[in-house]
Amino acid sequence: MNLKPSRTLTNLSNPSKVNRRDRHGEFPSPDPGRKKELAAFQKTAGIRFKSPGLLNLSFIHRSLTNETGCRQNNERLEFLGDSVLGMICAELLYQKFPEKTEGELAKLKSVAVCEDILSVAALSLGIDAMLLLGKGEELTGGRQKKAILADTLEAVIGALYLDSGFKSAFTFVSRFFVPEIEKISKNNYHRDYKSLLQEFSMENFRTYPVYNLVKRSGPDHEQVFWIEVTVNGVVYGPCSGRNKKTAEREAARTAWQALEEL
Repeated sequence: MNLKPSRTLTNLSNPSKVNRRDRHGEFPSPDPGRKKELAAFQKTAGIRFKSPGLLNLSFIHRSLTNETGCRQNNERLEFLGDSVLGMICAELLYQKFPEKTEGELAKLKSVAVCEDILSVAALSLGIDAMLLLGKGEELTGGRQKKAILADTLEAVIGALYLDSGFKSAFTFVSRFFVPEIEKISKNNYHRDYKSLLQEFSMENFRTYPVYNLVKRSGPDHEQVFWIEVTVNGVVYGPCSGRNKKTAEREAARTAWQALEEL
């Protein structure tokens, strides 16, 4: 696909022109060794940052700030990157599927930006090696956790948007997202299990699935949610996830696969 960001979006004010001190605070300058790592990452990812400190911030997990007392981590960049990613994905889907309705596009978008896809993209970029984690998170395998990888990729996207503008972010995201669009268009990838389960339940039982939070475990910054789903009086699960959305999706997958075999 030869897709380009729309003129309207690329003409938005370039955030890189805004004074970083006023808008985002100061970014500590990485040491020479870390700068080499950041340069290697940019080469692999095909991007170039004006501010190495901003890129470095996108890799600082909150577990490190909790242990060291450092004031900044990548959560604000993750928040921004999530929205930038959503905007880019929405436009790519809009261009790729002119025949789809709003509801169909929304379902495709929820599949394309899910944690599984983002974490795989993050691994392909080497984000796992770039993460700056606290000792506790490091010891519990934080570098391979899907949620951390996906969140950090969103933080990198947010940082790139601030550093170089929407067009650069669009180009970067398109490289790993367009192939996923192709897979989705061939119905050969993820399935939206919550939607499938709801449609099946309504068609066969005239009732909606009911999701129930069974328990939470882990510290506040590293919680795991356990959710079960009830369909026509039968309980499936519980299944776990780093957030409620992921746990519900896994519970829906379990229920759908069981019902599909009946």
